[in-house]
Amino acid sequence: MAMGHGEQLSRRRMLAAGALTGAAVAGSTLWSPTRASAATTPAIFYSPHQDDEALGLAGSILEHRAAGRPVYLVLVSRGENDALARKMNQDPCPMTTEASRHPCAAGGHHGLSWPTDGASMIVPARTAEFMASAKALGVDKVINFKLKDSPYTSVDTYNRFVTSVKAKVKALAQQYPGASHKFTAGWLEETDTHKALSDAAYYLLEEGVLRDVRFNYVYAYDKPRSQRADGAAYVLNIPAAHMAIKRKAIYCYNTWAPDRDLYALGYHSVPEKMESAHEDPREFVFTLPSAYRPGRIRH
Repeated sequence: MAMGHGEQLSRRRMLAAGALTGAAVAGSTLWSPTRASAATTPAIFYSPHQDDEALGLAGSILEHRAAGRPVYLVLVSRGENDALARKMNQDPCPMTTEASRHPCAAGGHHGLSWPTDGASMIVPARTAEFMASAKALGVDKVINFKLKDSPYTSVDTYNRFVTSVKAKVKALAQQYPGASHKFTAGWLEETDTHKALSDAAYYLLEEGVLRDVRFNYVYAYDKPRSQRADGAAYVLNIPAAHMAIKRKAIYCYNTWAPDRDLYALGYHSVPEKMESAHEDPREFVFTLPSAYRPGRIRH
């Protein structure tokens, strides 16, 4: 059932208010990993960008943790974004306009003058949000591939990116034999970075390097609620206690605390996804379709 305008605004206010409580869990320092049994193989989750883990992987991460498995969270790309840098330099914030109606965690005024290369300020700030989210989720280890987010300019650059991802995932598979590997459903999503991850998984499955592989559909939250589960192999109904933690991870992307490098970049980037994931206590797990074809989404 579609929500009315008043319900949507109420949900957005809830997300904005949650950012205030999120500040309590949004420290970006590293934490001590939990001690897991050496006999227990990890579940390794791959987030293409900073925020994908909170949007579409968090419930699954918490499910595996509750089952007693160590969980490793991988940040694949650096997440450069020049358009986001330009948005953060606008004052007042364009999200506060009548057309947008999204609340700005900075109160509508950023007061920033960032370089617009999309890297020098954006990457460390986005990564601070990612680390805060990972801490809220209680993962056992964070791994950062630090790959330049650059598969967009040509087929060659895309293929090189896939090769880099494949090599790093293969190294983890060899380091942690028997681990399960959780990607995002790149063939259903909108960016070549996401698709490159599922391509890497496809090639490693063909080679027999990976065996236990699943794909969470992060961009499902762009679709009407009734269509998000279409084609899914499994729909995870997130328990209320886990959903509360997932929301804390989301709030890490809507917290304004410049002294900790937190600038609410995730929410400024994808507010609609944040709001929908905050509201829907489900995640959508896929397997590779039999007719899967590797290659770029954008041409």
